[in-house]
Amino acid sequence: MKVVFLEDVDGIAKGGEVKEVKNGFARNYLIPKKLATPATHNHLQRISKLSNQANEDRSTKLKGLSELSKALDGIEIKIEMRAASNKRLYGSVTGTMIADAINDQIDGSISRQLVQLDDPIREVGSYPITLRLYEDITAQVNLTIDAIGNEFSDLEESESDLTTPTNNTDVATTININENVSSDEGEPITNITETSTNITETE
Repeated sequence: MKVVFLEDVDGIAKGGEVKEVKNGFARNYLIPKKLATPATHNHLQRISKLSNQANEDRSTKLKGLSELSKALDGIEIKIEMRAASNKRLYGSVTGTMIADAINDQIDGSISRQLVQLDDPIREVGSYPITLRLYEDITAQVNLTIDAIGNEFSDLEESESDLTTPTNNTDVATTININENVSSDEGEPITNITETSTNITETE
């Protein structure tokens, strides 16, 4: 189907252009969203007007996105997740979660598709995140992922607390028994001498 694009469609066409597209794409997406209209005779006659209108809309949109880029650039975003002692997250941080965190902070409507994240983040740390707002308009936010309540730090501290002082008690006792000494009555005398008893207690 041949259509006239009423607005810019990223990667497809710019407003005012006439292009051939698949019927389903035109009927199910472009036309219902008023991004394009069938290239009828009347619409083709109006192409110059449509193109001018599209240029005006594009200029307004780019100005707004440029201002948004300046507002977003460099802001600090924080997400808290449960983490193990090796700083690995129980789960992962996705583009949707990052977009939601940004929107909560700026009361905006950044979509997940604008977050340039190749793979989900799976470790505690700091990460620069790029937002692609338009073809050549970007912003970079600084994302910090913290463990909830510093769980991995608490775990390490609790493990160190398990080490208790060692008490050593050394007892040295020497006993000499001599049975070779006799009394006046001829009875053997058992001589018991305790030579040393040392008790050492180490705190």
